[in-house]
Amino acid sequence: MKTLYLLRHAKSSWSFDELSDQERPLNDRGRDDAPAMGKALAKRRICPDLVVSSPAVRAMSTAVLVAREMQYPHDKIAVEPGIYGADVDGLLAIIHELPDTAESVLLVGHNPTITETANALSPTSFNELPTAAVVCLHFATDKWEEASKQNAEFYFYDYPKNVE
Repeated sequence: MKTLYLLRHAKSSWSFDELSDQERPLNDRGRDDAPAMGKALAKRRICPDLVVSSPAVRAMSTAVLVAREMQYPHDKIAVEPGIYGADVDGLLAIIHELPDTAESVLLVGHNPTITETANALSPTSFNELPTAAVVCLHFATDKWEEASKQNAEFYFYDYPKNVE
């Protein structure tokens, strides 16, 4: 069985006009919500085998803050440039290429693609995932390339206002 955690990055700041979209940092709420979600995952005794993040500053910051709470080493976070700007097909391709040695993966990305990917894979449908929300899916397969809605089981959906 494979387990996928799809995590939308935490709330980012729009206060710095001089920064590119990829350089936007988390705002105060994002810096609070990301560790709160990490604690919520740790409370469920979750520590993924692999954390994969978009290279955008807001996504990487979210990944680091969440990973810290789950005791996942931040220097082991894999950066996947293709997550930034990916559409659903692009993100599914990244998921299907994950190493089969990883039984559980936390993938940190952006909306609308994270929500659309959750809907493409889950038997449960979601409206727009709020920032720092996570959807957990189990797949009845040993190969990431076979992960699909047909072998998926919805496990949980959580978000900051639910864990405060």
